[in-house]
Amino acid sequence: MANAFIPEISDRICSHMNDDHADAVALYAKVFGNEPDTIAATMQKIDAQGMDLTVQTPDAQKSVRIAFDHDLQDAEDAHHTLIAMVKQARQAGP
Repeated sequence: MANAFIPEISDRICSHMNDDHADAVALYAKVFGNEPDTIAATMQKIDAQGMDLTVQTPDAQKSVRIAFDHDLQDAEDAHHTLIAMVKQARQAGP
């Protein structure tokens, strides 16, 4: 349901993640974005299928798209999915 992610909802989720969970966003880039050299990352957009990050590595800044394992239904589903992904990424370890 891509319509569940109107720009205001995407912006709210991205702002929250970037302001309060920057470490988790960088971890998403490292583990799910296949960018192990990530120094920092910011979430630019989220929709039902995935999230778009801007990733800073020692060599470059790049855009990275991370697909979800299912289509998100709403913001609550996004919340639970992002938490599950960070737990999974932490278990994968550096």
